[in-house]
Amino acid sequence: MTDLTKTTTTHSPVLPLSPATARLGVLAGAAVAFAGTMMPWTWTSAYPGDLTVWGYPAELQVVTLTGALLTALFALAGYGIRGLKWLTPGGKNSPVLLFALGMLGTVGYAMGSISAELGGIVNLEPGAWVSGVGALIAVLAALGLPTEVAPEDDAGIWQRLRTATKAPEPKRTAKELPAWLEIVVIAASFAIGLYVFAYGIAAEAELFIGTLITTVFGAVAITRAGLLVRLGSLTAKHRNITMASALVAAACFPFTQTDDTYALIGANILIFTTVALGLNIVVGLAGLLDLGYVAFLGVGAYAAALVSGAPTSSIGVQFPFWAAVLTGAVVSLIFGVLIGAPTLRLRGDYLAIVTLGFGEIFRITMLNLNGNTGPDVTNGSNGIPNIPDLEFFGFNFGETHEFLGFPLGRPSNYFFLMLLVMAFVVLVFRRSGDSRIGRAWVAIREDETAATAMGINGFRVKLIAFALGATLAGLAGTVQAHLQSTVTPEQYQFANSVPPNSAFLLAAVILGGMGTISGPLIGAALLYLIPKKLEFLEELQLLLFGLALVLLMRFRPEGIVANKRAQLEFHETDQLDVPDQRLPQDTVGVTKAGA
Repeated sequence: MTDLTKTTTTHSPVLPLSPATARLGVLAGAAVAFAGTMMPWTWTSAYPGDLTVWGYPAELQVVTLTGALLTALFALAGYGIRGLKWLTPGGKNSPVLLFALGMLGTVGYAMGSISAELGGIVNLEPGAWVSGVGALIAVLAALGLPTEVAPEDDAGIWQRLRTATKAPEPKRTAKELPAWLEIVVIAASFAIGLYVFAYGIAAEAELFIGTLITTVFGAVAITRAGLLVRLGSLTAKHRNITMASALVAAACFPFTQTDDTYALIGANILIFTTVALGLNIVVGLAGLLDLGYVAFLGVGAYAAALVSGAPTSSIGVQFPFWAAVLTGAVVSLIFGVLIGAPTLRLRGDYLAIVTLGFGEIFRITMLNLNGNTGPDVTNGSNGIPNIPDLEFFGFNFGETHEFLGFPLGRPSNYFFLMLLVMAFVVLVFRRSGDSRIGRAWVAIREDETAATAMGINGFRVKLIAFALGATLAGLAGTVQAHLQSTVTPEQYQFANSVPPNSAFLLAAVILGGMGTISGPLIGAALLYLIPKKLEFLEELQLLLFGLALVLLMRFRPEGIVANKRAQLEFHETDQLDVPDQRLPQDTVGVTKAGA
């Protein structure tokens, strides 16, 4: 009987090494790289981080050390050691190569950065060279391990690297864990994610880039190992526990920071991710290409600013918290219906052009409502400054409050408020996506003609998606106006270097994974945080950032977190061939004899 649990096949390694020799080489390389982190990498403290101390790794050395430990751990798992076999349910060789590549990339970046900032490779101490040689040995030895899921027997290095990034199919005989242990695994996963995010957001540019390199390769490695597939099955099984764990992990973020600057970045990331989720309804579920979506964020922000009691507000009223939020959401809803009703009968590129035009019309209108070229409503290019902080049941979001001995400043207060708003948006997205109208959106996205033939009112369904997305964007805009204490027309362009804007929002949805919940959250967080950390590159910032997006879309077109349908559509050529249905020769003979 055929063993149906086998989902991978092994082929000849790239380098002519026996598997045992290659695995020992990986362990030796990881050990050498680990030893190098205990030695100085440079002689001066002028480089960010103290990389001059013996026996005490710091910053980039810690990241390299972590990569070395993970490389060695997954290499040991290949020996079938009891207790480590669960690390590689999908493949035991490709994760080793990916972790080693991440380690080599971090060390190489650190050596290059030290040389560039301090004026040459003479500023490198022996520790950097030792770690670099060790990481290179680990990569070369990992290339000597048998390849997995290769389309041909003689796979070159390039094919080996491409093969290493493919996600495995889950094994059918995966051993189930007790329910309590599954919950612990889910909670621990979010705790690790919180630690990595908090570590990265507070890091300086050099450390952030090194951490990002290791994190990206590590994420691909654990995906290739099958751990994310297994974790995905656990989160699908315990949905409510997963949502609660994610909310608790996010709520713990302000307590991991000592500077309100990072809490402010976190609050802005939540605004960006919330708006991206709203756009995901329009683009990801309904398949409507909206290039002016940021205008709805601006509509909500301006509506809330006008009723906030700001000195420069032309209305001169101050609504309470709940009324200001409701005003922003309702006004955005109205604009969504007014814009969507005449335009949603268009499809494809024509709809994209019309929505792009609406975004520009909104920005220009806000500029012209200045009392000179139009009525004095929005104060023109000066916007509406000095927006007072929100106050809810005597709780002023602009004041510092203590919780469990931790002082929480203004950014932290708005972070928690935005976290609640995002939780509400996630709930709306999840419920609407699983509802009858959500299935109609997916049908319209896949084939509007076929959906209409089956009795779905395409115009009404698309208008609901457009209006709901606009409402959620307006809801986030009300908080953004009070957080930034000012709104100006230039904040709501189609494309600029500061997110959120329509281009970044659309990129966040596509990059993260259309039609999913966690995908746009991850994509929006990365697209907001990475440009912030790459500001020191100045003119090269957008060039390198764009190159990274091109490479990611080339090798991961379905997004970071993709639903199964998108994964199959984008990787049709990667599917296994249909098995040969012809009967064996002896069976044919028996059949003929019987006949």
